Order: sequence, then structure tokens, then C-alpha cells
Amino acid sequence: MATLIDPVVGDRKIYGSGTDQAQWLNWPGLTGLPDLNLTQHFPERGRVLIFAPHPDDEILGCAGLMQQLAESGRELLLVAVTNGTGSHPQSKRYSVEQLNVLRPQESLNALAVLGLEHKVQRIALNIADGQVMQAESELLQQLQNWVQPEDILVTTFAQDGHPDHEATGRVVQHWARQYRQRCFQVLIWAWHWAIPADARIPWAQARKLRLTAQQLALKQQAIQCFKTQIEADDTIHQPPILSAKTISRLLIPYEVYIDATEHG
Repeated sequence: MATLIDPVVGDRKIYGSGTDQAQWLNWPGLTGLPDLNLTQHFPERGRVLIFAPHPDDEILGCAGLMQQLAESGRELLLVAVTNGTGSHPQSKRYSVEQLNVLRPQESLNALAVLGLEHKVQRIALNIADGQVMQAESELLQQLQNWVQPEDILVTTFAQDGHPDHEATGRVVQHWARQYRQRCFQVLIWAWHWAIPADARIPWAQARKLRLTAQQLALKQQAIQCFKTQIEADDTIHQPPILSAKTISRLLIPYEVYIDATEHG
């Protein structure tokens, strides 16, 4: 099948059913990635800020990381870039106003499943869903209100294939490089459009976080909190945004982070 080219994300367009989970699990390059070492890569002097373009990205990408950091007593801030109100355009089931309440609440419910409801502070930036690229300067300005010099920044991959994910990743990476802060970018939609050994992903900078069976099970339970995303909307003939296949790719026993820190 020919690669579709999108005017915004280029050859990283999310379409079709994507790469099978089994293809990723059978790729020796995945299991051979170096480990993300929390002691080494997340030194204790700083808070950890998790940037989520939409309510659910923090769980899809970083549920394991948050569990492990919380276990070690780290201070965690979840920065919700948007409230995800653009997920169901013209829906008769969900209005924008309803989604503005439902989607952040789903995020809080998922944190509770992970046992993190009292360990993660959630901050909402209220940037319009689907408009993060147009609001990059606003997002950069908002970071001044929240980021401290010793903070470690975790964001979505700047080439993840979703415009909001890419814009969030770009802005956070720009901030981190300007102020010389540690920055890691998590793969979410890249698992869909990429293939094993895909040259569009900087695997040389990638590290895998191993999840225990319990951490993975809790991540799976937490994903089920996002009812607006895992259920079809028959009023607009929209299948689940998070299909079973999409979820399965995100339930491999690793989370993969690109080290976007500028070293040297």
C-alpha cells in the first residue's frame, strides 16, 4: 500500500489499522533497546512534568512511568494541554460542553485506578483541541507559569503522527533545549504508523521502560476509564477512537521514550 502524505504530519499519517502488536513484540530491536533507568535518567532533585495533549495520553503513554515514579516518592505534575473537546465533531451523544467535563474526569478516574489520585497534581492549560500547532507560542508562554529549572519534562514524540502530539512535543523540546532541562518523548501513535526498525524514529536515542505484570494490568484497567474514546458513537457513525488493536499496541510490556535531552 502506498504511503499517504498528510500536509501537516507528512508520511506519519494515522490511517488504516496500523502495525500489529505481534510485529513489535517479535522485533529483536525492541527488546534490545537499552533500559530507561529511573535513578540515572530521573535524578531526584527535580519534579517530573507529564505533558498530555489530550486527556488519555498520559495513561496511554506513561501509566507505567507514573506508577514507578510515584512508588519512589517523586513529585508528579500532569499538564493537560487540551481538554480533548474535539474528539466527536457534530456528535448528538457528546456535546463540546459535555466533553469538556467528561474527558478530564476520565483522566482523573484513570489516575485513581493507578492509585495516583493523591500523588499527581493535574494542571489544565485549556488550549483548544486540534489547535495546538496554531497555539504553540501560547503553550510556550504558559510553560513559564509552571516549569521550574530542575524539572524533568516528559512529552509526546515530536514526530508522533498526531498534529497535537507533534506540536506539544516540539514546544516542550524547544523549552528543554533552551533552558538545558532533561526531556523525554514517549511514543503513542508512532506504534500505529511505524514499522519495526522504521528509520523515521530515532531508535539510537530510544530507551525502554520495563513494566511489571501488575503495572501493565493497572494500565489496561486505567485505559478502560476513557469511555468516550473506547466506545463507538453511532450518532456520527464513528468507531472507537481507541480501537482494540490500538490499545493492544500500547499494552506491550514496555513504554518507549526518546531521550530528547540536549547533551554536552
